[in-house]
Amino acid sequence: MNKIILILSVFLTFETTAQTYKETITKHRQDYKDAFLKEERSPVKADDIKFLDFFEPDSTFRVKCSFTAIKSQSTFKILTVDGKQNEYFKYGILTFEIKGDKLQLNTYQSLSLMNNPKYRNYLFVPFKDLTSGKETYGGGRYLDFETTDIKGDFLILDFNKAYNPYCAFASGYSCPIPPIENHLKARINAGEKNFKKSH
Repeated sequence: MNKIILILSVFLTFETTAQTYKETITKHRQDYKDAFLKEERSPVKADDIKFLDFFEPDSTFRVKCSFTAIKSQSTFKILTVDGKQNEYFKYGILTFEIKGDKLQLNTYQSLSLMNNPKYRNYLFVPFKDLTSGKETYGGGRYLDFETTDIKGDFLILDFNKAYNPYCAFASGYSCPIPPIENHLKARINAGEKNFKKSH
């Protein structure tokens, strides 16, 4: 009898945790949609919100990364879709594992944003994976966080929060293209999918 109660308790705890995580991602996505409607230069209008599409929340893609700082004073140029080049510092290397695949991403700090107090701690992770150009936007997707999210030598990276650049929704924007070093040889079935409205 006690064994049955224990198994039931573990199952219910797992179910509650999974539900809570799903609710967290659902709220994050609602905030993401709301932000489009508040942004003056937004490529997504109220009538377009229904065309946003996402993978189902999956905590498998919320990973603990080992963080290695890059102590370099030289900048790194990232090409944009309109041929411009934005300057970044390589801030660090994130090493992690998803479903048996050992992966690595570089994170960058924008030279221009560093002078803005609001975005001084902002870090940028552009990436492509094996879903790019298929289920997800061919130009890659983005993740971002702040330096304060790094705890010691670790960082939690949640691909369920991966989002499309503005170029996925409309032309006329200058979006950074993920460097080759941030092309993952794995399928990241998490985060935002292709925009379901052609442009």
